[in-house]
Amino acid sequence: MTAEQPAPVVRQLRLVVEAEDYEAAVAFFRDALGLPEEAAFSGDGDARVVILDAGRATLEIANPAQKRMIDEVEVGRQVAPRIRVAFEVDDARTTTARLVAAGAAEIAPPTLTPWQSLNSRLDAPADLQITVFEELSTPEERAGLDGFGTGRDADG
Repeated sequence: MTAEQPAPVVRQLRLVVEAEDYEAAVAFFRDALGLPEEAAFSGDGDARVVILDAGRATLEIANPAQKRMIDEVEVGRQVAPRIRVAFEVDDARTTTARLVAAGAAEIAPPTLTPWQSLNSRLDAPADLQITVFEELSTPEERAGLDGFGTGRDADG
């Protein structure tokens, strides 16, 4: 860490999703998508939760114009709700086919994006719209593309 960048205080991002059909959601995200089960808890009144390890977490904040642009690139029309969950995978085509077979509805098939990833859009259990994406270039290669950089770069 440099003097300009303090040590991070957040250790984990945990997205909590209520699923009416708990069993279907667990089967989809744990078994079909392959998120390893980290812990599970139960309580009175059939209260249940499972915590799935999704690897490294990021929080992507987009303004409305960017959200519209991503929808246009990935799907060709405006479809995303305010919150969408994206999962990086090694093989977007194979993962998309596996998730559709497991009950997801394909909104858009794997599509090459200007930022050099292969992205598909799906309606998944727990009323989540998800993107499955495969990076086709390195962060260093993407940094050389128009429009890429960091917010700090834009701040001068």
